[in-house]
Amino acid sequence: MPTLPTKRADTYLVNQTPPEYPAVARINYIQGKVRLLATVSRAGKVSEAHVISGHPFLAVAALNAVRRWVFRPPESRSGPADFQTYVDVRFSLRTKHVDHLPLQPDRDLKRQIHPPELVAGSPISRDGEVVRMRVLVGLEGQAVDSQAVQAAAVHQAEARRAVASWTFRPARWGAMAVPWYVEVDVPLPSWSGGRTAADSSGH
Repeated sequence: MPTLPTKRADTYLVNQTPPEYPAVARINYIQGKVRLLATVSRAGKVSEAHVISGHPFLAVAALNAVRRWVFRPPESRSGPADFQTYVDVRFSLRTKHVDHLPLQPDRDLKRQIHPPELVAGSPISRDGEVVRMRVLVGLEGQAVDSQAVQAAAVHQAEARRAVASWTFRPARWGAMAVPWYVEVDVPLPSWSGGRTAADSSGH
C-alpha cells in the first residue's frame, strides 16, 4: 500500500471533522501536535488510524476526529486505490495572556498522574517472544490505540489484536480518570507466522 506525502493526501480530503479540545487539556494548559498514521480505504474512509506521537490528552481527541475523515481516493489503472498518509492534528490554546501560561505544563502534569495499570490476570508473560507496545489507555480502561516500540509490521498487527482485549485500570489525575500511555510486553503466539518463538526474530 503506498504512503502518500501529507500535502498530496490533503488534496484528496473532502470532509475534515475538527477535533474537540479536551477540557482536561485546557485546564492543564496542554497544547501541541498529534501525529497519526491513517489508512484510507478505496471507499475513501479511514479504516485505521494510529498515534505516532502526541500528548495522550490530545491523542484521543485527534483519533476520534481523524477516524471520521473522508477522502476522495486517488485513481489507479484498476480504479480507486487505498493509501496511507501521516496526519498532523494541532491543538492551540487561544488566550490573550500568553505570558501567564506555565513554562512546562506537560512536566508539571506528569508528576500528578497515576499511570494506568494492567488488570491482574491479563495474559502477561515474559516467556518466549514478546513485542513491547505503547498503549493509549482510555477513560474506561480500554486500549484506545497501541503502537509497537520496535517490531516488524506483522508482529505489531498480532500484538495490537492481543492487547485490544486487555483491560487496564485507567490513569488518574486526582480522582479523575484520564487517557494516558503505558508500555507493556505483549507475548506473541508460538505459531506466529508458521514459526515457533524459538526460530522467530523479534524484540
